[in-house]
Formats: sequence, C-alpha cells, structure tokens
Amino acid sequence: MPTPPHIWKETTVDGARTRRWSLDAKQCPELKTQHIAWLGIDTVHAPYSRVRLAPSGSFFLACLEGEGRVWLEGRWQRVAAGSLCLAPPRVLNAFHAVPGKRWVFAWVRYDEAPWTKPLVGAGSPLRQAQGAEEFGRVIAGLRAEWEGDREADMVRHWVSLAHGLAWRRARPWRSGSRVGALWETVARDLTAEWKLGTLAKECSLSAEHLRRLCRRELGRTPMEHVTYMRIQRAQELLATTGDKLDAIAPRVGYRSAVVFSRAFVRCTGMTPTEYRERGGAR
Repeated sequence: MPTPPHIWKETTVDGARTRRWSLDAKQCPELKTQHIAWLGIDTVHAPYSRVRLAPSGSFFLACLEGEGRVWLEGRWQRVAAGSLCLAPPRVLNAFHAVPGKRWVFAWVRYDEAPWTKPLVGAGSPLRQAQGAEEFGRVIAGLRAEWEGDREADMVRHWVSLAHGLAWRRARPWRSGSRVGALWETVARDLTAEWKLGTLAKECSLSAEHLRRLCRRELGRTPMEHVTYMRIQRAQELLATTGDKLDAIAPRVGYRSAVVFSRAFVRCTGMTPTEYRERGGAR
C-alpha cells in the first residue's frame, strides 16, 4: 500500500507493462476550447501510480476493465469496471494499479483558473456506479479519428461529446431541480446548523426521500455531503489565504479549529496544515 498522504509527493510511475494513449491541448487545440488540458486511455499494471497534490483542473476517470485503487474522501477505494470517479481541482487526488491485476481506464483532466467555476464542484458526486462505458466509447472514438483521417470537424465533434458527458456527470441534478437548489442554498451559508430535517424541509422532500436521492446521485448521505462542501470550501481558503485555522473553522461551519481539523482529516486523509504545506496553496 502506498505511503500515507501527509508524506506524499507528486508522483508519475508507469512501469514496463503499462500502455498509454494520450492527447493534450498543445497537440489538439480543440481540447483547449473546452478547457481540457489532457485526456487518454491507459492500460496499466503495477507499479503504475499517480499522485497530484493540487491539480489545476477537474478530473474524470472511467474504469473500463479490471480494477484499481483511487484516493477518494480520505481513503483508498476499489474502483471496478463500469464505475466513474470525479475529482475537483486543487484537491489531492491519486490512483494506482493493484499488483497482479490489469486495469484499463479512460480519463480527462481539465485546466481551470482559480477564479472560474470548476466543472466538478460542491454539488458533484465523486463516484458513480455507472457511466464509464459511455465515457470510454467517446474517448476511443476521438482516438480513432485522431489516428485516422483527423478531420477538424470530426475532432471537434468527439471533443464536444467528451466534454458534454463530463458536464452531465458532474451535474447530476436537473436544471432547476429542488435538490440542486438545496445545495446552492447550503453553499451560500455553510455556517448554518444544517440537519437532515432542515435540509429536507428546505427542498420540500421527506428526509428518507432526500437520503435516497443523495445516495443514488452523490454516493453519500445528505449530511456527509454538507461535510464535503464545508471541507471543499476550507481547502479553497487554505489554498488562497494565509488565514489561521481558528479563522477558517467558523467560516465553514465548525465551532472550533479542533473539530474542523478532525473533519478535515476524515475527508482528506491529512491535516489542514499538511494540506497547505503539501501543495494546497499552489
């Protein structure tokens, strides 16, 4: 198992058996129009590993075959064929191949300025049980066109499809939905005393119905999602300000720096100070 996150470094390890196809915005200007920095399809074996301490953009990984491990919400999680993982910008993300297992996945990494609204945000899931195959077919289609006729209109078509699928997966709530509006309300006031009952009342749903929706669309309970939103906002403050923890904690809904730090460790696997020191302020 890889080293603990508080001593991780930026890592790129492929290994002799890994096979990769990738395309970046320097090669393909059509990617840049959608703020995509890089995309590709990898077939990997151990010791393949990636660690990105504070990437500049949202990230999507679609598991097509086999299995691997991805760092999500403070712990390593198994990712199997058919599942889709998302990660917001400027938040540590990492993944690695399991010894003895082949892993095939498609991926897209964005480049998003800190002052812009990222594709993967506070209302996005970090994991979905399905969607990988569709995502993989589009990346494979782009690869076939790029390695074949490379007609500009067709390349733009495939790039637009890839971005459209990423947008849909990052925004599971329909435009104007009550649950989508709920998370916008929570994001505007993370200091409120949010409870399951008040969340359900805010969007005029029963607590159980809201719980089921969140489990299905976000992979977590409503209260777990409130915590996720608070920690994501805290990461932004750690990265963009020099404020002390005592000042950040109440701004994201925690009564003390101690309680805030405990929640931060549970969600990210490192303390706020370690996050700031290991690249959060980049």
